[in-house]
Amino acid sequence: MRHGFNSWGRVVRRHRDIASLAGLTGSGAGALLPFGNGRSYGDSCHNDAGRLMPMRPGAAIRAFDPETGLLTADAGVLLSEILALVMPHGYFLEVTPGTAQVTLGGAIANDVHGKNHHRRGTFGRSVVSFVLCTSDGSNIACTPAQNAGLFQATIGGMGLTGVIEAATIRLMRVPSANVRQTAFRFASIDGYFDAIDAIDASHEYSVSWIDQLARGSSLGRGVLMAGDHAEDGGPARPPAPPRLSVPFSPPVNLLNRVTLKAFNALYFGRAPETSKSSIVPWGSYFHPLDAIRDWNRLYGPRGLFQHQSVYPAETARETTIRLIECAQRHGAASFLTVLKRFGDVPSPGLMSFPRPGFTLTLDFANSGPATLAMLDALDQIVLLAGGAINPYKDQRMSAAMFEASFPNWRTLEAQRDPALMSDFWRRTAMRLVRPEHERMPARAAAAG
Repeated sequence: MRHGFNSWGRVVRRHRDIASLAGLTGSGAGALLPFGNGRSYGDSCHNDAGRLMPMRPGAAIRAFDPETGLLTADAGVLLSEILALVMPHGYFLEVTPGTAQVTLGGAIANDVHGKNHHRRGTFGRSVVSFVLCTSDGSNIACTPAQNAGLFQATIGGMGLTGVIEAATIRLMRVPSANVRQTAFRFASIDGYFDAIDAIDASHEYSVSWIDQLARGSSLGRGVLMAGDHAEDGGPARPPAPPRLSVPFSPPVNLLNRVTLKAFNALYFGRAPETSKSSIVPWGSYFHPLDAIRDWNRLYGPRGLFQHQSVYPAETARETTIRLIECAQRHGAASFLTVLKRFGDVPSPGLMSFPRPGFTLTLDFANSGPATLAMLDALDQIVLLAGGAINPYKDQRMSAAMFEASFPNWRTLEAQRDPALMSDFWRRTAMRLVRPEHERMPARAAAAG
C-alpha cells in the first residue's frame, strides 16, 4: 500500500498505481480516478483495480477578488489554504464540512455540507464555474447555464464525470470568522427535537453531539451547539498545525465502550445545563478534530466505518431512536455521534446526499462481520423510513441500498467519463447495470 493514499476509514486496501493528469487521455491505461486528500471515509476515493491521479501536487490559488468575494483555485487546493487567504479580508466559506483538510475538487465532487445546511444548502451552491478535463482531450467550461447537465452531474458526482482542473467559488462576508456559540445540554432525544425548530430559526449554524451509549430515560441525551459569526469576535487566526498527534496505530481499538462511556459522561457533565453564550475560535467550532493529527488511528489497525444517513423530518424522532437502539443492541460504541437538520435549500448537484430532514452520523471501529451486520441493520431502518445513506462516507452498503438512496444514479452513469471509475461505483452502480427484468425491487433486494 502506498503511504498517503488511504481513505480516512483506514480499512485495508490493496496496492494502487499512480497516474498523472496527462494519463487521463492515455490509451489502454485502465480506469483512473482523481485523488484529493483522502478524507472520504469510504471507497469513493479508491480505485484499486486501476490508477489514482493525485491532485494536490502543484495546486495553487489562482485569483481572489476581495471586492466580489470570488476565488479561483486549482482543484487540489485545501479548504484550509483558502481560509488562510480570505479570512483576513473578512470572508469565510459559505459552507464548510467538518474538516478543512479536504480539497476544493473533493468538496465539489462530494457536494459536502456543513452545520448551516438549513440556511445555505450544500457546497455546490457556492460553485460559480469550473473547468472539467475529460478523456477525449476536452477542457469543458461548466456553469449553471453553460454545459448545465455536466455541471449538475459533476457536483456530487464523486469525481466520475471528468477531472476538475480549477473552480471559481463564491465566499461570504462575515464580521469575524470566530463564532458566538450558544450551547446547552438536553437530557434525552426529546429535548433536542423540542428545541431544534427555534434554534435553527435564529442561528446560522447548529449541530448536536449525542451520547450514543445512554439508555432508558436518558437515551439520546446530548449537547446542542448553535452558532453565528460573532460581531465582536475579533481577528481570527489562520489555520494552525495540529496541536496533538497520534503517531502510530495502537494494536487495539482505544475508542471502545469502556473509554467512551467515561468520555461521554465527562463531556455531557461539563456542558451547561441551560443556554450559555460565548465566543469560540472558528477552528474549534467548525473543525475540532483537525487539531489532532491522524486521530483516526485511535480506532486501531482495522480502521473504522462511518454511517451517515438522512431521513424525513416527519418521523425523525422515532427513526433516530431506532438507529441508536439498534447500535446498542449490537453492542457497538460510536465515538462521534452527530445529529443535525438538513433544510429544504435545493442543491444544484444531481447526486447530492442532503435532502430535507435530519441526518445522524455514527462512527464505529471495524470489528469485522459483527460490525458489517450492524451496519446492514442500520441501513434497513433508514430504508424503511424513506431515507438515504451518504455514499462518500460509505464502503459497504449494498447496490440495492445505493439505488434506493439515489434512484437517479443512471443519469450520472450516462454522464460518467468512460476512463474514470472508483471502487464505490464499481461495487454499487456497476452491479446494477443490467436489464430491469433481471433485477429484484430495491426494497426487497436490500432486505435480502
